[in-house]
Amino acid sequence: MSQNSLARELVGTYRKHGWELRRVLVKTEHQSDVDEFKVEYGESVSFHESSIDALWFSRPSHNSGEAWELRLISENPYALFETFEPDETEELREDARIEMEARMREKLARG
Repeated sequence: MSQNSLARELVGTYRKHGWELRRVLVKTEHQSDVDEFKVEYGESVSFHESSIDALWFSRPSHNSGEAWELRLISENPYALFETFEPDETEELREDARIEMEARMREKLARG
């Protein structure tokens, strides 16, 4: 299955469960593959060059917080999850997301 097809399938599955696609991380070698994906999701989603292919999703969580999940674009499911409290600053949230991306890269490097 192509990266685009797999990404679309993942987006559809997550949407069924109330998640919103927020960011797309794309390896340099797959940049040309995301052009049609950008047309479909480009206005509401940010695209970032990365050393991994992954999707960021978010949805409201309990007690007015927000949940974020980083899902690897792969047929083998792998994701990292974090819940943010409503009073956390965007700077703290972004630091946590950067750390999650680093953890995913480390996991993939280990195999």
